[in-house]
Amino acid sequence: MECETLRDVPIGTTATVMKIHGTGALKRRIMDMGITKGTQIYVRKAAPLGDPVEITVRGYELSLRKQDAAVLEMP
Repeated sequence: MECETLRDVPIGTTATVMKIHGTGALKRRIMDMGITKGTQIYVRKAAPLGDPVEITVRGYELSLRKQDAAVLEMP
């Protein structure tokens, strides 16, 4: 069974980050935004064409490309 990523989490759902699969600059950028292991992320909405998605992390909103969301493993 394939692991679910943030890219697969439905709108209006909260999920917890289990692991970050990215490396180098991508992983550092995601962690600098406050997304670390154990962080809860609420998926607020998606752009009309589905990319990017707007999420709430640690009380603030940010937009994340689906390509970057695919490196965040959720339960």
